[in-house]
Amino acid sequence: MFTGIVEELGEVVAVENLGDSSRFTLRGPLVTEDAKHGDSIAVNGVCLTVVDTADGAFTADVMAETLKRSSLGALGAGSRVNLERPMALGGRLGGHLVQGHVDGTGTIVERQPGEHWEIVKIALPAELSRYVVDKGSITVDGISLTVVQAGADFFTVSLIPTTLELTTLGAKGVGEPVNLEVDVLAKYVERLLGTAQSTPGEPVA
Repeated sequence: MFTGIVEELGEVVAVENLGDSSRFTLRGPLVTEDAKHGDSIAVNGVCLTVVDTADGAFTADVMAETLKRSSLGALGAGSRVNLERPMALGGRLGGHLVQGHVDGTGTIVERQPGEHWEIVKIALPAELSRYVVDKGSITVDGISLTVVQAGADFFTVSLIPTTLELTTLGAKGVGEPVNLEVDVLAKYVERLLGTAQSTPGEPVA
């Protein structure tokens, strides 16, 4: 589990295409200082398993399903990424409960700079919009954010200077994709109430 509080702005060192998967090498001295084989690290909100670590970098295998559901497939050497280690039991929960299981991707459609903050409007798939509510939580590229406005096919968030400076959202422009993870508690409630919009015979995500 993660909290959506980004620990480090890392960088993609290399991407090796393995056919139905890819092996990423990412630089992150902070998140790798105590990482070992089999540990988890969230990369732009996607929970990846550490294969190896060396000199402040780590490698991780990314399966085809992850590449299809997230924006990781668009990354290349030199891309900046948000990095976070799993939360420690007994620690403070600074954001909200985040699994690192991306539900889909959205697109930045508008940025409105303010004096000390910036409002960002993000389009999202229709099947995810029902989980997003005003003042609720959502994870964007691994960052725990509070929804300002929730529309039928979009939502807005307000980014403080720290978020703009220390995460990838400070540099992403209109038209760029972002990974989205909605609040898992909303999905559990929907399943328990039997109100999910699913195809007969298919499990609810």
